[in-house]
Amino acid sequence: MQDQIKYRKLPNWKYELAEEYQVQLPPALHPELGIHTEFLALTSSGILSIAPGYAYDGASGPTVDTKSSLRGALVHDALYQLMRGKFLDYKVHRKPTDKLFYRIIREDGMNPLRAYLWYRAVRRCGKKFTKPQPELRDHIHTAP
Repeated sequence: MQDQIKYRKLPNWKYELAEEYQVQLPPALHPELGIHTEFLALTSSGILSIAPGYAYDGASGPTVDTKSSLRGALVHDALYQLMRGKFLDYKVHRKPTDKLFYRIIREDGMNPLRAYLWYRAVRRCGKKFTKPQPELRDHIHTAP
């Protein structure tokens, strides 16, 4: 019998993906080699697969999530996570990721002015969310 549990402290997430989602990424986001993590996979041909159970927080900042923002935020969050995990180079892949975010939210019906303002916000404020960070898996806690 164990008298301790192991757990991770995670940021607050708003959404959890219920079914796998796949999207074809533009060539600027194709990695040389395939990438596989617990919830994310990205092939060298640019197919991003996001597994059920993937948690994401929707749009960041002082804004309201709408149906036109949720898919773009999902893909954007997944790609930023791959940058933080050093699977993608944030210096190379951040701008194409932000452009893809803009394209998706426009495809999903977001008002052009609102979409432009969101794009400008991720361009201005997103860099700190792409810089490599220690893996959350490295921060295992015990209780009691």
